[in-house]
Parts: sequence; C-alpha cells; structure tokens
Amino acid sequence: MKNFSLLSVRAGTLFFSPAAALVGAFVIVPFFWVIFVSFTNRTLLGKTALNPEFVGFDNYVALFNMETFFTRGQFGFSLILTIQFVLLSALIGQALLGMILAWLLQSTPKYVKVFSESAVIVAWILPEVVIGFAWFAFLDYDNGTLNMLTTALGLEPGDWLLDNPFWVIVFFNTWRGAAFSMMLFNSAFASLPPSYFQAADVAGATSFQKFKDIALPLIKGHVVTDLILITMWTINVFTPFLLTQGGPSYRTELLSIYTYRVAFKDFEFGKGAAVGVVIMLINLAFALFYLRIAKQKHKGAE
Repeated sequence: MKNFSLLSVRAGTLFFSPAAALVGAFVIVPFFWVIFVSFTNRTLLGKTALNPEFVGFDNYVALFNMETFFTRGQFGFSLILTIQFVLLSALIGQALLGMILAWLLQSTPKYVKVFSESAVIVAWILPEVVIGFAWFAFLDYDNGTLNMLTTALGLEPGDWLLDNPFWVIVFFNTWRGAAFSMMLFNSAFASLPPSYFQAADVAGATSFQKFKDIALPLIKGHVVTDLILITMWTINVFTPFLLTQGGPSYRTELLSIYTYRVAFKDFEFGKGAAVGVVIMLINLAFALFYLRIAKQKHKGAE
C-alpha cells in the first residue's frame, strides 16, 4: 500500500511538473518582475534601460497626481473611461444581453436555437484582429457598409469613429463578448430541472416570473463566474485599439491602451509597470466584490 501511495505521488508530481513550470515561467515570474519594475525608472531606451534606479513610489505618485489626474491622456482619465466601459460593455452589455438571449433561446424551436447559437458563437471564435478590422471596414466613412445602408435609406452618413468613438467600442465589445455569456447561461438554464418550470406552468406563471423566481436564484453561481470573467477580460481588453488607437484625442484610451502607450511609445517601462500593478489590483477588487456578494446571498438563502 505504501509503495502504491508513493508511486501515485511520484506520478502526480511527474504530470504536474510541466504545468507548474509553465505557470511559474509565464505567470508567477512576470507577476513579481512587473511589481519590481514599477518601483524603478526603467525605460526602453537610454541609460536607464540597462541600469535602472530604484525610485520607490514615485511612479505611483505620478499616476495619482491630482493636478492632472482627470486630464485627457492621463491615468485618471483612462481609469474613469475604463470604469464606464466595463459598466456599459461588460455588465449591462455582455452579461445582461447574454442572459436575455440565453433565456429566450430556451423557448424557441431547436433549429432556431442551433442557428442562433452558431451565429453568435462566430463572433467569439474569430480572431480579434479579424473582428477588429472587419468592424473598421464596416464603420469606414467613405466605403463602410453602415454608411452605404444609411445613404440607401435616405439618411446622412456619419463619421462614427470620429463623432462617437466611445460608443463604437462599447457596442463592438458587447457584440464580441456577449457570446460567452450567452453560452454560459444557456448551459446553466439547460441544467435546471424541467419539473420546476412545469409546476410553474400549471400555476400560471409568466415567463418573466419563471425567470425571476426560479431560474435566476438557481444560477447565482454561474452569474458570479460570468461577472468575474467578463469584468477581468473587459478591463484588460486591447482590441478597441484596432478601431480607434485610443483616439481621437484620447477619448477611447482605456487603461490597457494607456499602459501600451506609456510603456512602448513613451518608453517609460517603470511607469507602465505601475499601471499594470494598479490594473491587477482593480481586477482583484472586482473579483473579491463579486465573491462577497455571492457569499452574502448564499447566507441569506440559508
């Protein structure tokens, strides 16, 4: 028995080691390296590229400088913009829209459900670069499909990427990410016992009542999982750069794009790393917030 147990431990260690090595090399080491660099004045070019100096919290103080905090092109402006983007695109757009689509599909014929799922999933499986340039072509002022349709209807064409860039990236990211939420909630609804809904039908419950009183309380864990994942993805999303490159006039410069500009265009690696650390803390705060809400609801249900 001891030999068998020892063999199991060795086999488990053998199979676990490659994954642990990859996680250590590509997650743990970069994580601590970014934290270290955020306390230095490391740059991409110049003497501080090879011999950076320790500057303490100077990079963080520069980020949270209240005199320029809300100025366009500064960290505070990108932070507020990202919060708005997450609320509109992730929470209201992806999560809510995905849940509604998944619920509506439960009562549709099978062929409609299969066709709808296939159409929505296309937005999820296509590479982000392809999707980004497809939307750029769709919204182009001179030859874009949207303006061609607008002109055909007798309406004035619009320069969407110039006049409404923020709403463009909100709709783009919602369209792109709602597929994941829809698939997750579709699986959650399909796993619920049909007898619950049959009893509700006998009692004369409406579709909204069945959703609110039966389905939603039973899928709270799926809701929390979806909110955590799409919030983190939306905070870190970089695809809107393909549409607007953060412009015009920094109006779509999300934190991910701001980090790229600071680190790779302004060559300030230390400051860019500090932004990366702040983004990690924001992700952690959102995750803990969602988990706390879920825990409180679970205690209330008990």
